[in-house]
Amino acid sequence: MVTHFIFMSSSYNLGTRIALDFIVSSQKDMQHKLKETLDKIIAECGNDVSISTHMIQAEDTDWESVCKSDHFFRNVIVIKNINVFIEIIKKDRSLEGIDIAKYILSKIKCTQLKLQKLLYLCFADYLCDTDKKLFEDKIYAFKYGPVINTVYKKYKKYKYNLIDEKKYDIDSTVSEMPAKSRILFAKDGTEKIISIDNTLKKYGNLSATQLVDLTHRKNTPWSVTPKSKFTNSIIELEIIKQYHKYETP
Repeated sequence: MVTHFIFMSSSYNLGTRIALDFIVSSQKDMQHKLKETLDKIIAECGNDVSISTHMIQAEDTDWESVCKSDHFFRNVIVIKNINVFIEIIKKDRSLEGIDIAKYILSKIKCTQLKLQKLLYLCFADYLCDTDKKLFEDKIYAFKYGPVINTVYKKYKKYKYNLIDEKKYDIDSTVSEMPAKSRILFAKDGTEKIISIDNTLKKYGNLSATQLVDLTHRKNTPWSVTPKSKFTNSIIELEIIKQYHKYETP
């Protein structure tokens, strides 16, 4: 019999579970491999990374033998290299604007304009409270306020209508639990969900027009960001931290 020591996680980008499989030759080797590998994963992916460990007795060294020993391991992608395994996890640990947008849409009916404002305010609140970014996208100063361009491109076809993904069959239907799970899996996920929910309670009942008026006030980050006739300027993080206080409803 062969002893397999397996590290497992889930990849939202790949849409499946992933595994890192080691063949253990001795108890001492197992303990050393466990500590060394786990320390490396935590160091690169964060203390709150979702990882499970398993030890399986199989007939052979291949993954098919593991699956025969326990059906739990079927339909899992096996990664041979620890650095590749870590990079896949790290990709899921950071969020994009669209990840937060889907969560907002699962809770509040929005036009494109309202979604953009709520998304920006979620980012600004979290940044000012934690000094950390909620998602990686840059925020631009458009005519009607702060905009996350990748999200704008995805939903611009709705114009002034409520966003309805079922109608246009965009990617998949938005629902709360998958959208929430995606955020929870990310670095500081629980902290981020709490912050987003607090922001939506604060601003979610405002209309798109009210939110535009709020972000256009004097001394708001959008208003103090230099504008260009040819390109949309980036609203810098330091500007948001300094001037977001003027966007309180």
